[in-house]
Amino acid sequence: MTVTCFGEILLRLAPPGRQLLVQSGSLEMVVGGAEANVASALASLGHAVRFAGVVADNPLGERALAALRACGVETGHIARAAGRMGLYFLEAGSGLRPSAITYDRVGSAFAEAAPEQVDFAGALAGARLLHCGGITPALGPKGVALARAAQAAARGAGVPICFDGNFRAQLWAAWDSDPATILRELVADATILIGNHRDIALLLGRPFSGEGEDRRREAAEAAFAAFPNLELIASTARHLVTSDHHRISARVDSREGSHQTGEIDVTGIVDRIGTGDAFAAGVLDGWLGGGDLAVMAERGLALAALKHTIAGDMCPVSRAMLDGFSAGAGDVRR
Repeated sequence: MTVTCFGEILLRLAPPGRQLLVQSGSLEMVVGGAEANVASALASLGHAVRFAGVVADNPLGERALAALRACGVETGHIARAAGRMGLYFLEAGSGLRPSAITYDRVGSAFAEAAPEQVDFAGALAGARLLHCGGITPALGPKGVALARAAQAAARGAGVPICFDGNFRAQLWAAWDSDPATILRELVADATILIGNHRDIALLLGRPFSGEGEDRRREAAEAAFAAFPNLELIASTARHLVTSDHHRISARVDSREGSHQTGEIDVTGIVDRIGTGDAFAAGVLDGWLGGGDLAVMAERGLALAALKHTIAGDMCPVSRAMLDGFSAGAGDVRR
């Protein structure tokens, strides 16, 4: 069965060698974007994946399409339009200095697109799942219209929705937005939510007490009560020691119960960007295969951990690499 992903494909520009933008005379470009990262990871694991969206009708748009095709993603439902590609600039952190992102997405071909430019019906034909998220509506009123159209098409086709909250404060703050109201409307359609207790607090306008697992379960139960269509909530917990050393665990909640993994140390981090998308792909890989909560959580954690070792936004991890993952295995495979 096919998974359909919908969102904006971005170009990431970053100075080499963890330099600051003010220092560098050159920039390295890779293709990414949250939903594109999920699509590429699922395709690399062997799933049939198609992408719906809009790219600029120029060589940069073709570069974005080529990156998805290289991972095995079907791109026939990505429209081309006059305009520009959305960009973001990454200053990779080091030690005690965190990474920083600067967006340049205003007026992109995707952000300016109208819903009728995207063949949602064709992209969702025979699909097992639609994966989308909170970044598209954060782009502005036109992004909200796109998100609503994608989910309406999925509802009409009887296709379940996985919604990744992916709250981007910089994007929402750039216009006269009401993120809680907009996101509540969109999450109400979802079968699967990728988001933690902070995302749920935003949606419901209330904090959650307690610590650790108790707080996460309280938030999950509140979300299940508020959103009748919701069946699963998946999230990670991340403790930052330095920019190069994180401790991460994963959790999946259903209405009946939950599974939380142990915490693993992730050190020698090559690239943190896209790790949440890798987690989402790992959870969906388990869900698509009929796995239980433990399988979904453990696969999500494994793929997220592996992504920390891979440069770029995307996570081109094979099925064999994922199946062979061990948090303590660093020797050469021969």
